[in-house]
Amino acid sequence: MSKLYYIKRKLCYYYFKIFKSTRTFTFKKEKYNYFYHMYTSTWSNERAIEIPIIKKIIERHNYKKILEVGNVLSNYFNVTHDIIDKYEKAKGVINQDVVDFKPQKKYDLIISISTLEHVGFDEKPKEPKKILRAIQNLKSLLKPGGKIVITLPLGYNSEMDKLLRGKKLGFIEQYYFKKLSRDNKWIQTDWENVKNLKYNKPFLCANGLFIGIIKK
Repeated sequence: MSKLYYIKRKLCYYYFKIFKSTRTFTFKKEKYNYFYHMYTSTWSNERAIEIPIIKKIIERHNYKKILEVGNVLSNYFNVTHDIIDKYEKAKGVINQDVVDFKPQKKYDLIISISTLEHVGFDEKPKEPKKILRAIQNLKSLLKPGGKIVITLPLGYNSEMDKLLRGKKLGFIEQYYFKKLSRDNKWIQTDWENVKNLKYNKPFLCANGLFIGIIKK
């Protein structure tokens, strides 16, 4: 990447941190601040709302055993929970396929931020319905009373969108967000307003976001 590119990114970051720092979005009738960070340019994509939602879920409850599927949060904060990521090499990250992960312990909370849409879809051989096996395995790793919270960008994986449309993924709670503007403003909405949204069109990255919850 060119020096000019990095300068533009820094200018964008400081613009949002200075002029948009008080901007909020609402999830389940509660206000959240958008999350702005240099890593992955969160001011321009769904990370701006995914991270504050998941971070508050972690902070609000005294979960003793937490598993994160996909190494995301450690890029922004110091974390102590377990992380599984098949491909990303980093300290403390367990490099194993989510469908094969069989630890001896069980978890109070399992989280995944825009990761499972890649499972079976961006792999070779392609297996569009592998996400079903991934979620089924994660459910088996929950303690009684445990919870899974998963975010998924809509429009990226058409096969996954079909499974969501048919309610095949087993979520007992489902929430939806729609991106409203080029400067990354989001609003909570319903399935009818997101079901046909495209990825990278009309705005950069996800234009719709799904948040699903499973409880045991």
